[in-house]
Amino acid sequence: MRASKSTPTGIATGIATGPATGIDRAVRLPALVLGLTLVAGAQTTDTSAGPNTAGTPRQEQQQQQQRQGGGADPSDDAFKMGSPPALPPGVSEEQIWPAATAEGWKQPCLIKWQRTFADALKVARAENRPLLVAVNMDGEIASEHFAGVRYRDPVTAALMSRYVCVIASVYRHTPRDYDETGARVECPRFGTVTCSEHIENERELYAKYFDGKRISPRHIVLDLEEKETLDVYFSWDTETVITTFKKGVEGWPEPSPRPEKDLTARVQSSDVSDREFIERSFKTGDRETKRQLLQTLLQARVVDQVELLRAAIFGFDPELAKLARRALAQCDTEPALDLMAEALQVPLEASERELLLAAVTRLAQTSPRAKTLAALHSGLPRGSQTIDTRSLAAEYGASSIRNADLDAREGAVAARPKEPAALLEFAEALLARAEQASTARYATLLVEDARTNALAAEKLGASGARLDAVLAVAAAELGDRETAAKRAVAAVEGGLLRLRANEGELGASEINLTERARGRILRLFADARQRAIRAAFKAGTEWPPEWLADVNAAYTALAAGDQIDESALLEQHDFLRWLGATARANAVLDEALERFPNSAELHARLRGRLLYEGGPAGLEKGYEDRLAREATLAARPDATADAPATGDSQLTWFAGYASLVAAEHLRRRNQFDAALAAYGRAARHYQQNIARFPDGRDTALHFVALGAAGEARVLLEQGDLARATERLLAAFETRPDSAATQDGLGLSPIQTAKMLFAKLEESGDPARAARVQAALDALDPRLLEPPPSERFGSGGRGRRQGGQTGGPGGGR
Repeated sequence: MRASKSTPTGIATGIATGPATGIDRAVRLPALVLGLTLVAGAQTTDTSAGPNTAGTPRQEQQQQQQRQGGGADPSDDAFKMGSPPALPPGVSEEQIWPAATAEGWKQPCLIKWQRTFADALKVARAENRPLLVAVNMDGEIASEHFAGVRYRDPVTAALMSRYVCVIASVYRHTPRDYDETGARVECPRFGTVTCSEHIENERELYAKYFDGKRISPRHIVLDLEEKETLDVYFSWDTETVITTFKKGVEGWPEPSPRPEKDLTARVQSSDVSDREFIERSFKTGDRETKRQLLQTLLQARVVDQVELLRAAIFGFDPELAKLARRALAQCDTEPALDLMAEALQVPLEASERELLLAAVTRLAQTSPRAKTLAALHSGLPRGSQTIDTRSLAAEYGASSIRNADLDAREGAVAARPKEPAALLEFAEALLARAEQASTARYATLLVEDARTNALAAEKLGASGARLDAVLAVAAAELGDRETAAKRAVAAVEGGLLRLRANEGELGASEINLTERARGRILRLFADARQRAIRAAFKAGTEWPPEWLADVNAAYTALAAGDQIDESALLEQHDFLRWLGATARANAVLDEALERFPNSAELHARLRGRLLYEGGPAGLEKGYEDRLAREATLAARPDATADAPATGDSQLTWFAGYASLVAAEHLRRRNQFDAALAAYGRAARHYQQNIARFPDGRDTALHFVALGAAGEARVLLEQGDLARATERLLAAFETRPDSAATQDGLGLSPIQTAKMLFAKLEESGDPARAARVQAALDALDPRLLEPPPSERFGSGGRGRRQGGQTGGPGGGR
């Protein structure tokens, strides 16, 4: 069994994942990250190869012997429940944990998962039932079996019904939790919960029960005091887990029939069945029923019924929406805060906006996120008091040094060695000359001299924005980030980028810095403000809303000059998304793509946005629309050969990658025919890219091969073994070295080949099975070695475990 990947929604690892552009820089695509819950995560995609190379994944050399059957020993409780120590001789993992078929995935998940662990605990104590935490991982063979077979099996569901169940998984299976109408989108893999809910469950439970290790599948039984009574993982069969379900309820009373509840009791219940009942009642009820539900929430709130309030707030009845906003203002949970953030993004009457902002302020006493939300809505509309964006652009050209006369300024210093102003002028000139230096070593020497002269001026009594500006730029160039940030903040707060309001006050035009140096200070200042905001959020402390206005002004000023680059725009976009300023973040992304149309990082953000807004279909349509616009521009009479739209545009490459991502999301939704069609479109886009950019052929073929293997996996799950064989063999023929690379669902062509081989033998098709085995035998033997994370001893737990690095939930 394989280890979980730490980049669950990307396409491939072990290869430079970007198009060949014909220029001297490698463009690499990161793993796709969706939604606000994923923004903070670490990514471990290997991008060490060049843009036109796609060698085999690097194999870590280890001397430890693999255990029979691979993997680590079962947990102590797994042994107690009857697990064998390893796979029986001659039995494969595919036989122990057969994959779900396409028809099996279409069956509903029969487990009633509670939406949150807090809900589960309340229900368990109210009904005197134990809790069962199930941990699941995409792509891991036993996890796939439980998710696609056991959790859809009535016998297993009956055993698990004795428990109050919680599902934990770090993987997102649908790009958003609510559709464009505001309706709840349940996870297609687990049902009952949204993807954000099972991701948040994993984050919370990881901290409480996972001992710093992500292992799957795992089943933990808890008592009403939240203590573990059983913890079963690494079992080498399924019967051990079934035995656990039976043993875990021994000594607990048989559940009694649930009493019929009236409306008020249901509204006050945390149980998922009651939540679903009132949500259905609101959806299907007449206006009076809806009004009564909302009035009950206003008058007898015990738990937050956020989904009901969401339906009312984004519905078409203004009176019901007002009632819902009043009820929302009484709520106090994190999901309620999320809804407040959404509700505040649309136009509201002043009184209603004040009501919700008052609720946010109330929650800010205990919630760092609420503190940030409150500051966002008061800080973003403000103008900065430290940066004058209206005049800064005009001053850039007028005041920047172009050809500093170092000899003259050095002579001035020699004549006036005790005058701080002369030393500062000389330091400014040295920084300007460093920008024009022919070698990095010479530039460094000039910067060091600039810092020395500025520090000498400070010893002689110099102070203020001019001094801080020189020392900020010098420190940044020399790698002293802490000093650079501190001095940049002091320079900007001291008036470096502000118009002179009074005679005698220092103005930007009197400071002799180049445009590049001013841009550097703006970046340092924006970064310092952002880090301060993030630190305050992490610490749960308040921060001045003016800081957000400063960040916004800094990036506006950068964009007005010529010093903006894609990294600055990425920083701005990601920070705004992190804050929840979605509309502004989207505008920044669109502007950035106009400037840098071939940026892999920007396209990664665009894919995430398109997926969130429109799902897999919206993702592909977004790129089809861009391709159509590009074709229109190329056909214009005034189009030039070197224009981005007709020259070096890599849009076909990014469109192909988008179609691969769409195909994987469609597979997660069990929409297999649509997934096959998306894989076909991806291959066509890549072939078009190869025709225009032959130098990038190898990288493009890597993804064509992965797409063919993805088609094979879909056809395998559909039971079409003949076509699955042909597509799998096509993947190996297209690019053999891609055979060990995992796709975004954690499956490599080799893993699919092994599963297909077992199915072919089982179905009595030795001829095709022999073809598959021959294709495997023809591969480089190194590709057939288990990756380092699946070798015994790696990470201390063996093969069937998840990553032990990166943040939980939001880092996945």
